Amino acid sequence: MRTGPHRWWSLRWWSLVLVWAMLIGWPASPPAAAQNGPVASSLQDEFLVPTAGIGSNEVLVLEADRQTLWVGPRLHRTPDEGESFESAVEPINRAIEDGRGALDDDTRVSALYAQENLVWAGLSTAFNDSRGADGLAFSTDGGETFTFRFPPLDAPADTTVEYGISTLSAAAITREIGSVPTGVTVHPETGAVWIAGGDSGVRRSDDEGETWDRVVLPPDDQDRVDPTEANDFFVGPPERDGSLNHVAFDVLVDEQNTVWAGTGAGLNRSTAADAAEGPDRAWQRFAYEDAGEGLTGSQVVAIREQELDGERNPIWAATWPSGTPTGAQEEFGVTVTRDGGDTFEQTLLGRRIFDLAFGEDRIYAVGDQLYVSDDEGATWETVRDFPLEDPDDFLPSDLAVNATATTSGAVWVGTDEGLLRQRPDEDTWSLFRADVPLRPDPPRDEAPPVDTYAYPNPFAPSSDEFVRIRYELDEPRDVTVRIFDFNMNLVRQITDRGQASGEQETPWDGRTDDGLRVANGPYFYTVDVGSGEVRGKILVVE
Repeated sequence: MRTGPHRWWSLRWWSLVLVWAMLIGWPASPPAAAQNGPVASSLQDEFLVPTAGIGSNEVLVLEADRQTLWVGPRLHRTPDEGESFESAVEPINRAIEDGRGALDDDTRVSALYAQENLVWAGLSTAFNDSRGADGLAFSTDGGETFTFRFPPLDAPADTTVEYGISTLSAAAITREIGSVPTGVTVHPETGAVWIAGGDSGVRRSDDEGETWDRVVLPPDDQDRVDPTEANDFFVGPPERDGSLNHVAFDVLVDEQNTVWAGTGAGLNRSTAADAAEGPDRAWQRFAYEDAGEGLTGSQVVAIREQELDGERNPIWAATWPSGTPTGAQEEFGVTVTRDGGDTFEQTLLGRRIFDLAFGEDRIYAVGDQLYVSDDEGATWETVRDFPLEDPDDFLPSDLAVNATATTSGAVWVGTDEGLLRQRPDEDTWSLFRADVPLRPDPPRDEAPPVDTYAYPNPFAPSSDEFVRIRYELDEPRDVTVRIFDFNMNLVRQITDRGQASGEQETPWDGRTDDGLRVANGPYFYTVDVGSGEVRGKILVVE
């Protein structure tokens, strides 16, 4: 059920890299896997492969189950709160190859559900400059092995939906683009799997994803639908003459077996009493209200359940403006119901929130910053800086935070620069990053041996803030990094003193020795590592 914002890497950057590579023949190009972290080798015999870190420095999805944390979009897990990491990339790759006979190297996890040994992952992949549904994968053995399922899309002839006593006209959703699975949950009693898939709406499966039923939610002009009553409306997204409430972003089944669905036009609730025989259920839709008694905004992008002892679990939702003309007064914020939908409270007004998590006495929300509440959401502290446990680690000042989760002994924050962990009563944060060795052992096609590489590469100084230059030292020493423009004019010299032996990194902020930001184009660098000089290249693109 964990999701994250979609800040996917633009393909036009790679086009520039290819053009540059054809023009420039300088050695020491960065390994391909350095852009997003290590990729498990298809030659590995292991299932969950031990790794030195997470699979991608851009952490978009987190899901926690007691001491175990799952991390996406390159699926890894830590079963012991950061003491060790394992990659589930290879088991998912095997499942995709077994299920459809082809593997897309750009497959990413866009949604996660994990409880004990049961894991479900929603998958997406790139189609030109957009992302689309790539299916789902599930594991019943804690991630050791996965089974692949195709995306739950329609056949072209699926232009009607049976809903109780009514037959409704419907748009056949046949395209992967726009149907990325962004929410997934499992009913704890029936085992039914529910997914939220954008334009494909909410779907439910009772047979582990082999077949799917299309879930009918109220249209935009109705607050409730009931399968025992006559209904006549169109089922589909607004671009197909349908409803925003049929575009789904998240879904959750709570402790009362109530199903919640977040859409472009509301928070939809179906209680256990609303369930009929078969897939059909009655639904109540809640949306923005002028009096401040409803949602802050009608677009619901994330739904989270706060587990409490001895009382009903509150349901929290990240609520955004719907973007419709009638939504002009709506606000970004968070909406919570503590009584199953009878009443609502609003908090964090004006804040665009992506994700929420809960500690024993705290609530965490991530948006443009990390927000922490010690009083059940009445007031919030803004966390702008993350002091790091390791003084040699560094983060950009405008760090993007994407996701959050809590294990039994830590709070976690997924960022564009790695995974952050803070334990109780600690003032500092531990930073976990993708560790791509210069010389992989065993060698991998995705990351051939090199003496140095730089990442992110291409590098945008205004958004990335700095590029990391990686190299290896035989012994502790001062290191000098020199950066040259295309004409081999020296533009910057950086001395990094007291570096330890082993693989190290030096940051460059994209500025000259005079403090001026460099122009777009290729730049070359050298690193004096004592035993010699290693060289690499960086493409600066704003």
